[in-house]
Amino acid sequence: MASKDGPTHKLSRRSFLKLVGGAGALGATLGMAGCGETAPSDRAAGAQGWMPSQYNVPAGWPVQVRGRVAIAPDNPSITRDSEKCILCGQCVEVCKNVQSVFDNYELPFKEEIICIHCGQCTHWCPSGAITEVDETDKVLRAIDDPDKFVVVQMAPSTRVGLGEEFGFPVGRNVERLQYAALYELGFDAVFDTNFSADLTIMEEGSELVRRVLGVNEHDGHENNTLPQFTSCCPGWVKFVEYYYPDLIEHLSSAKSPQQMTGPLYKTYYAEINGIDPRKIFSVSIMPCTAKKFEAARPEMNSASRLKGDPDISPDVDVVLTVRELARLIKRRGINFNDLTEVDCDKIMGEYTGAGAIFGATGGVMEAAVRSAYYLITGEQPPPGLWELTNVRGLDGVKEAAVNIPGAGEVKVCVVSGLANARAVMDRVRAGDRSYAFIEVMACPSGCQYGGGQPRSSSPPSDEVRTERTAALYQIDREAKLRNSHDNPAIIALYDNYLEEPGSELAEFLLHTSYTSRADKLTVKRIQEPTLI
Repeated sequence: MASKDGPTHKLSRRSFLKLVGGAGALGATLGMAGCGETAPSDRAAGAQGWMPSQYNVPAGWPVQVRGRVAIAPDNPSITRDSEKCILCGQCVEVCKNVQSVFDNYELPFKEEIICIHCGQCTHWCPSGAITEVDETDKVLRAIDDPDKFVVVQMAPSTRVGLGEEFGFPVGRNVERLQYAALYELGFDAVFDTNFSADLTIMEEGSELVRRVLGVNEHDGHENNTLPQFTSCCPGWVKFVEYYYPDLIEHLSSAKSPQQMTGPLYKTYYAEINGIDPRKIFSVSIMPCTAKKFEAARPEMNSASRLKGDPDISPDVDVVLTVRELARLIKRRGINFNDLTEVDCDKIMGEYTGAGAIFGATGGVMEAAVRSAYYLITGEQPPPGLWELTNVRGLDGVKEAAVNIPGAGEVKVCVVSGLANARAVMDRVRAGDRSYAFIEVMACPSGCQYGGGQPRSSSPPSDEVRTERTAALYQIDREAKLRNSHDNPAIIALYDNYLEEPGSELAEFLLHTSYTSRADKLTVKRIQEPTLI
């Protein structure tokens, strides 16, 4: 395109830097390192929040140029459009100050560009340059393939995020509309990951009980490595593998709900319905970009290994974020707002209130404590354990103590945001064994603000996170069943297939192990982490 003054060109990053670098009269600052200061709370529009300053105060010119994080070309979770990148440094800010990943290693990189795949940089990026790796075409090809039986699961937090992409209020629960949209897209079976959240509690909770009591009832060996860390957040797990490999034994061996459901589709569900497991194509709808990385981990193929299939396939074939699902719905011309609410498939879709709260920081802990009480005492937990308020809320570190007959006082800790986790982990590494159980979620306030959720349109983010969290706890309060061990679909799964939590088959399909990634980086501690 040309004008009478000559040709015009797209503004490149190089020309942008030249422009800003020469804008001294406007007070521009050119600094390729560091993150700068965010706006203080008294200047933040709409009160306090942790989001970067340009989301909380009116925009001004010029911006500061501060650089960006490196993203590997083959990163399975996130990618960047360099034409949109303005080098504002917000990805550096969140990766360094909130997640304590960036700049906690020496350069140059050894074998890989360090990333825990959490995707929080997609929220902080003001220009939309950083996004998830789009895999919608893979899903459409599978749906359109008559030889494939395509199943899909949807995570707890997706139902309180998806509606925002279609004009619903922040935090509105659109669960049954989401089921309808998935059927409309052409999925052969629609399930709810809340079911496998309940299953995770049975496996992880049983493991916790064995550690607390000090004996593995299946082989008689002592197993009292405490505290036990949750393992359902793949960003957190990779963080441990990078920075705290000496503490890997503290991670629960239980897979995440996503990775528990995947192999069951291709074994339990396939057998019940007489489907060739090689024809099953498994899709997950997740609030999390790190779930793409998790599904691609080489150990996540237990269904194929159980069947002795020479063509090893992953237990979960494709992971889509909530944003990808929204794009897919729009791409297929589905009017989400006019859909008729429906239910999902019940065989692996029923869930309890405990499964629903997995999406909020503290939810895994609260659900686990309810069932741990039952597993230790044989009695239903008291009503007080249905409202464990000490582990709720947006605080980055929370503590509680629960008295369980037969186990005494069980002290627990809940952490979200990996800078907070680093502070707690350093205490554990130094010998603090006061906690029995520590829940960690990489994303601040948990999965409901995961890297694959809709970008906040009504900052500060505290309001968004509070509304989404409240919706998840509302589901729990209104549930007919609130304990994972009471889920009839879970009981049937054990009665008809797995036998009991921690059985040989359950261990093979639902548990895994992790290995050190310490050789991938040289750890550098540039500052003591601060709680956020």
